[in-house]
Amino acid sequence: MALSINEIKSGVTILVDDAVYVVVDAQHVKPGKGAAFVRAKLRNMKNSNIQEKTFRGDEKIEQAFVDERKLQYQYNSGHLYHFMDQDNFEEVTVSEDNVGDRAKFLKDNLEVMGYFYKNDFLTVNLPNFIEVEIIHTEPGIKGDTAKSGTKPAEIETGATVQVPLFIDVGDRIKVDTRSAEYVERVN
Repeated sequence: MALSINEIKSGVTILVDDAVYVVVDAQHVKPGKGAAFVRAKLRNMKNSNIQEKTFRGDEKIEQAFVDERKLQYQYNSGHLYHFMDQDNFEEVTVSEDNVGDRAKFLKDNLEVMGYFYKNDFLTVNLPNFIEVEIIHTEPGIKGDTAKSGTKPAEIETGATVQVPLFIDVGDRIKVDTRSAEYVERVN
């Protein structure tokens, strides 16, 4: 389905040069002289690259209908990540390139959202927060408080997160997957 420039707004998925993009930001510009246009910031759904593009008033933009499916992370083997589709219980195999930096927060049985275009996998979206266990960090010292600084800690998924000094091995914490930051202790 073709969209006019008036229908371009944040969250709309479109096809540009046979690639699926989601509109991150759109500014509708109506100059005093000349035709109206839209200046849009687009994010490629496959590799997360950001691009700016201008659409003129007479252009027709092709809308991409993206399918959203609930997936459960199973395991990884080499450069492949294996998920189970929660609706039909089929296995979905995804390359390391499609998962990207999000792989450092994948843990067994984690439910994620997978995005597909014409049954072609685009990307995976993690929950905003996950609870993980600390498997390695320097020991805390008596008197350490929440305001006195941070230290690196390795979590069960293998990622390293900065945590307050009072956090020890075995503690469970909540981590923001978007920024890779410590949120709170969850014991």
